[in-house]
Amino acid sequence: MKIRNLPVDPGMSGWHAILPDPPPAELLEQNITADWLVIGGGFAGLAATRRLMQLHPNARIVLLEARRFAEGPAGRNSGFMIDLPHHLVSDAYGGAMEHDLAVIRANRVGIGFAAEMAQEFGFSDEVFAQSGKINAAAGARGHQLNLDYARHLGQLGEAHEHLDATQMHAMTGTDFYCGGLYTPGAAIIQPAAFIRGVAAALRSARVSLFENTPVVEMSRNQDWTAKTPKGAVTAPRVILAVNGHAQSFGHFKRRLLHVFTYASMTRDLNAQECRLLGGVPRWGVTPADPMGTTVRRISGTGGDRIIIRNRFTCDPSMQVSARRLANVGRSHDKAFAARFPMLKGVEMAYRWGGRLCLSRNDVPAFGEIDKGLFSACCQNGLGTAKGTLHGRLAADLASGEKSDALTEVLAQPGPVRLPPRPLTAIGANAVMRWGEFKAGREI
Repeated sequence: MKIRNLPVDPGMSGWHAILPDPPPAELLEQNITADWLVIGGGFAGLAATRRLMQLHPNARIVLLEARRFAEGPAGRNSGFMIDLPHHLVSDAYGGAMEHDLAVIRANRVGIGFAAEMAQEFGFSDEVFAQSGKINAAAGARGHQLNLDYARHLGQLGEAHEHLDATQMHAMTGTDFYCGGLYTPGAAIIQPAAFIRGVAAALRSARVSLFENTPVVEMSRNQDWTAKTPKGAVTAPRVILAVNGHAQSFGHFKRRLLHVFTYASMTRDLNAQECRLLGGVPRWGVTPADPMGTTVRRISGTGGDRIIIRNRFTCDPSMQVSARRLANVGRSHDKAFAARFPMLKGVEMAYRWGGRLCLSRNDVPAFGEIDKGLFSACCQNGLGTAKGTLHGRLAADLASGEKSDALTEVLAQPGPVRLPPRPLTAIGANAVMRWGEFKAGREI
């Protein structure tokens, strides 16, 4: 199987750009053997590698990443590790009771595993903080959605707290929001710093992590061999942690939906602008309407900045144009101006898009998909928490380890077949445009 469709990520992620330059990439330039091969250096791939190190401390483990760590989707998200149901492209976050309880249990296993790494590796609160999250409501629709979600959370037995406009203003510095819904279980991260930090901590005498080393061909004789532009890795067991690019490896054809979402990050705010803004220096809100705008303010190593994320597009080719990115950027500028009129003249320093992978029936592409080949793909828009979870569980499955979380994931059906590609793209984009129209002020 030749892999011709390699990752293409639009724009420069601000999360990655504001960090110090990483050390030179280590490329694979020879043919080697290993006990385990992990393909993909995002949340799933790094979690799988970490778990394999715990289960097999003397094993030779190799991870291949097609780009630099955190340059791809893992370093392009909003930085929320969410424990509660959070269906990104729907009318509301909550669903059926038993399904949502299972989602919560699973997400918390993933967040717990990430928290263990953050503590062991000495990450600061700027990189990983279990501070909970807030669904922010901009108007009547958002307020009603928060009330409905709060009732659902009450039925689930989940803690939550309503915030009024005064509390939201005190936190954000803007009077744009009429209220919020706080839930305590989520973690907020600097995604690029988290990914880079985990990768650096995992390197050891027995664990080799190669960057700028895409897999261009896969074959199996007795063991698997993954060829790269200048070398190859042969291993009996492989964990595929490439999210939507599982299709590029010949698996789950016509079963994965490829969606891009987009973000913009401001330049570093100066002292006067910070005074005009007010509020607290570090916060983040997700929208009460799933199709609305996520906003974060960060302060620390990369300066004092605001990040805006909204808009979704379905792109089966897994690529978007510079023109698309520029068009979406205008939506970001409008959302920024509406929320922060006191910061008129503050321009965006970075704009980027990031790939999501969804399945029609909201399940992962998980399990042993060929002899010795295990998939930890399709995170359905929650790559931080679910990617971490599925990477860990793929390592467990491949190692013969059992757990309730693994049993629950294996009990799910696989991704169902999608309509023909043109119909899928047209239908998905129509649904998302209608959702954005209904979101109104929440965008």
